[in-house]
Amino acid sequence: MNYLVVFAGLVLCTAATAAVSVPAKIVKKPANTWCAPLVSRLPKITLAQCQSSALKPSGTVSKKGFPLLIRDVPAGVALTRTPVKVLLIGGIHGDEKTASAVVFKWLDTLNDSTSNDLHWKIAPVINPDGLLARKPTRVNASGVDLNRNFPTPNWDKEAPQYWRVRTRSDPRRFPGKAALSEPESRWVFNQIEQFGPDVIISVHAPFGVLDFDGAGTPPSKFGRLLFNRVGVYPGSLGNYGGLHKDIPVVTIELPNSQQMPSDAEVARIWKDMLVWVENNVAAQGKLAAK
Repeated sequence: MNYLVVFAGLVLCTAATAAVSVPAKIVKKPANTWCAPLVSRLPKITLAQCQSSALKPSGTVSKKGFPLLIRDVPAGVALTRTPVKVLLIGGIHGDEKTASAVVFKWLDTLNDSTSNDLHWKIAPVINPDGLLARKPTRVNASGVDLNRNFPTPNWDKEAPQYWRVRTRSDPRRFPGKAALSEPESRWVFNQIEQFGPDVIISVHAPFGVLDFDGAGTPPSKFGRLLFNRVGVYPGSLGNYGGLHKDIPVVTIELPNSQQMPSDAEVARIWKDMLVWVENNVAAQGKLAAK
């Protein structure tokens, strides 16, 4: 799939063989032109839900030119303490459709919330090229597993070796030729550096468990999902954020990558997640401030 992305004075047109940039007039388009292709792939997400999500292009585009979308939701003005910063991302693997769709559902929940004591940055589709490929793929348009492309210590040695030996050069888990070689992983890296989250929550599928990396107390359960460590991999976000940057990283592994949990279960996961953040991340922040 090719995309046409219009910015101030530029048209970036990516084709299968090369990227061409040519001068162009500014063309006014609705802010949510990206919704139609996304909802065509996301289970149980309507065009109206996408259009009301308040997502905005971040200024960074994927390898094929699709905007990486983000929503910044500051804490309520009545908050008396420094708000906890939460970076919530989904869809780092393009074929895990529910991992993006559930984040859209939670954006709906935030729209309906009357109060919020957390500062959110939310990006539901980190790998749009993988999601929008003719057949959705785990990897991005360059064939890189974005969740093996973060700059963990000794990446140059450990990531390629793990890929060759442990995965037997599985193309679905190719870490790339260098850490942060991809625009999508660089964007997440920059969000971590600039936003400085107190906790990172990354949604995946289909193992049906909770994973946790970093300091602090891991969650015991979100909804029906129980804590069960999946593992630590060279170049993974959990390894980079949790073990290297010392930021708690919760990985939510939904039980199915194509079929959404019930609405009730989506709500339970969200509620349990908020309680855990308040009782662990926020509580730790209050103790550190004393």
